[in-house]
Amino acid sequence: MIELKNINKSFNGRHITQNVSCTFERGQTSLIIGESGSGKTVLLKCIVGLTEPDTGEVLFDGKDALKMNAKEKQNLRKEIGMLFQGGALFDSKTVEENITFPLAMFTEMSEKEQKERAQFCLSRVNLKDAGNLYPSELSGGMKKRVAIARAIAPNPKYLFCDEPNSGLDPKTSILIDKLIKEITDEFQMTTIVITHDMNSVMEIGEKVVFICNNQKWWEGTNKTILNTDNKELNDFIYVSKFLKELKDKNKS
Repeated sequence: MIELKNINKSFNGRHITQNVSCTFERGQTSLIIGESGSGKTVLLKCIVGLTEPDTGEVLFDGKDALKMNAKEKQNLRKEIGMLFQGGALFDSKTVEENITFPLAMFTEMSEKEQKERAQFCLSRVNLKDAGNLYPSELSGGMKKRVAIARAIAPNPKYLFCDEPNSGLDPKTSILIDKLIKEITDEFQMTTIVITHDMNSVMEIGEKVVFICNNQKWWEGTNKTILNTDNKELNDFIYVSKFLKELKDKNKS
């Protein structure tokens, strides 16, 4: 479980995140949504430790990450899996080498064990025969699946996904959503997804946090989001659905 308590972050006197408090449960797929510039990515960076908030608490299973010493932070990092927006694969490494990279860095597995774990993770994302390929030989959807395999390779307790469907067609986006939900359930991770995709919200949003004006504006589930009387949220949903329908129409 991850708890945020009154997270505040400013840059050059400009408030980016203001008094955000929420809880993300283990075994649950939680989505953070909001317009560009609303503070979603900064909030995610505060959670994973890439940016330190000015004030507030970030609790991982009750332990405040902001008060951890270097050794404790290193141990926490071993429990975190990260799926970056662009995949962030190493072009000069094979798929297998990309997946074993965090295992070599954060575990004491032998080379044989690393390769076995990589093969298991590739099988889990339905890419068992892709180990010897390079990223340049993969489609966009395959790259995202390799990135997911790499993120889960160290068997993390916490999984963070930044716009996992960015640049993907609707069919592939659905596959990625289902995969994230499946592995969250299977490995009982605490999963947080940053997204603009309302299809993702409706499909896997067991918990949804809407950020607006750099604050938590609404909190609920995919079962309740369409029945809210929150004007800003309703405007966001309408615009997001309209833009996605227009984008999909232009692709067809």
